[in-house]
Amino acid sequence: MKKLTLSKLFSSVGAIATVSLAALLPSTASADSGLVNVYSARKEALIKPMLERFTEETGITVNLVTGKADALLKRLEVEGSASPADIFVTVDAGRLHRAKEAGVLQVAGSEKLDQVVPKSLRDADGYWYGMTQRARTIFYVKGKVQESELSTYEDLADPKWKGRICVRSSNNIYNQSLVAAMIDAIGVEKTEAWAKGLVKNFAKPPSGGDTDQLKAAAAGVCDLALANTYYFGRLLNSKDEEKQALAAKLSAFWPNQDDRGVHMNVSGVGVTKHARNVESAIKLMEFMAAEKSQIWYAEVNNEYPVIEGVKIPANLATMGEFKADDIVLSKLGDNNRAAVELMDRAGWK
Repeated sequence: MKKLTLSKLFSSVGAIATVSLAALLPSTASADSGLVNVYSARKEALIKPMLERFTEETGITVNLVTGKADALLKRLEVEGSASPADIFVTVDAGRLHRAKEAGVLQVAGSEKLDQVVPKSLRDADGYWYGMTQRARTIFYVKGKVQESELSTYEDLADPKWKGRICVRSSNNIYNQSLVAAMIDAIGVEKTEAWAKGLVKNFAKPPSGGDTDQLKAAAAGVCDLALANTYYFGRLLNSKDEEKQALAAKLSAFWPNQDDRGVHMNVSGVGVTKHARNVESAIKLMEFMAAEKSQIWYAEVNNEYPVIEGVKIPANLATMGEFKADDIVLSKLGDNNRAAVELMDRAGWK
């Protein structure tokens, strides 16, 4: 039977939601049959070239399906044992934790990954591994805010910032994970008081994504924006002069450098519970964690490598060095429910 390239058959999760991909693959497919099927919340351009290089070097065929993170997780749940997926790639430790809790992942059991991926950037039980890092930090408008005025995430609740902060909705997993990390650092009571103060300082009701917050700051709607570094990296790296001009109006500030450090998160990967090609799947994950792949993956995604010593992308290096919070990221998933409930009580829409 001729192998099918799934990414060419379907252009969106919406188009594939009612189709069983298992029907498109040989029902007699045996484990480690020289292929690996990937469900990825990362866009095709941000992962496919690396997968193609993996095929060139190993001879293992990779079938790729891309889509929205939450939709792909739901798809894995619905497909159950009929799912053809061997690997699930998604963003944020909170989502990776959801996948683990939903029972759609299995323990990878890779000694190599255990050795190279720091403990804080992987699941303690081996269900998922971080592959790139991003910081969720403060961006300020040059000329309107002096770096000396900034200090910590906690300080963003100070009345001096009233009407000056842009941030996206509390429905966003990135914000939920930031709050989950703060709960771990300072407790529920203090984090809730902080969230209430932050809400009072919003320049506008939360809407849009991180790029929209950066655009709003550059346009004068607010003086500070909370965003993931890779969104700013995309603007810096853009060939579009307007986006470059937008980025030139902003600068990154690394909060909490005198204590726990800036909040970090990951994009990550895990072997699916019903994977038919476990050995090939683990080989691909180990390939993604190799130095050459880490350099490419970080540069294309405007993110930081997870492997110590790997070169940081040039555009992110210009943002300077920083101390990173070394919280074990699995705690972000553990604290997610408390974070969401807290944000609701604080009036963070």
